[in-house]
Amino acid sequence: MSFEEKKHILIIDDDDRIRALLVRYLEKKDCVVMEAENASHAEKILEEFLFDILIVDVMMPKKSGFEFARTLRETSDIPILFLTAKTEMSDKVEGFEIGADDYLSKPFEPEELMMRIEAILRRRGLNLQKKESLTIGQWVYDRKRADLVSGDQTLRLTDVEKRLLETFLSQPDHIFSREILAQKLGGEGNDRTIDVQVTRLRKKIEENPKKPKLLQTVRGKGYIFHSE
Repeated sequence: MSFEEKKHILIIDDDDRIRALLVRYLEKKDCVVMEAENASHAEKILEEFLFDILIVDVMMPKKSGFEFARTLRETSDIPILFLTAKTEMSDKVEGFEIGADDYLSKPFEPEELMMRIEAILRRRGLNLQKKESLTIGQWVYDRKRADLVSGDQTLRLTDVEKRLLETFLSQPDHIFSREILAQKLGGEGNDRTIDVQVTRLRKKIEENPKKPKLLQTVRGKGYIFHSE
């Protein structure tokens, strides 16, 4: 299994023992795992790296898991699985209202956590695969053919443009740094080449590429694709 094919997981928990236990277990399951000891640490990591799922402790000092997730949901739809010692239904309801994908009470078995992770990613993957076409601005994007269709007009995306667009679609409203985009395009290129590819994609999907509404620049951070 290649590095890209492995599950990339970020564990956010202030308990050193739990983080160490989960890192050992998940790495044995062929996952790529990083850890953060609090919400602010996690936010810094997320500026530089992409993950398939976040494992988030609810009760953390300074900024709780709920507060962290509430802020994150403003810019990202990345899957979140909450870990918590709280067992009240009202707490679980709050977690799901924030945007949790699942909720696991402590203490728990690592095997159950792994099954829940796989179930979340399977659901997310199936939902993504079912959508063979998507509306992007004035266009209907045919994912299989890599075509943009509007009336009797059809534009074909290059392989690089398709991979770039699919990266943005994987996490709408998420800010992607140029370094991350370069990694998703195969690790080649620099800031300038990413800017060129984004410009080319804009010319195809934007009504006015010079004043983009869908694919926008976030100064000093990278690019964001706004979902509709």
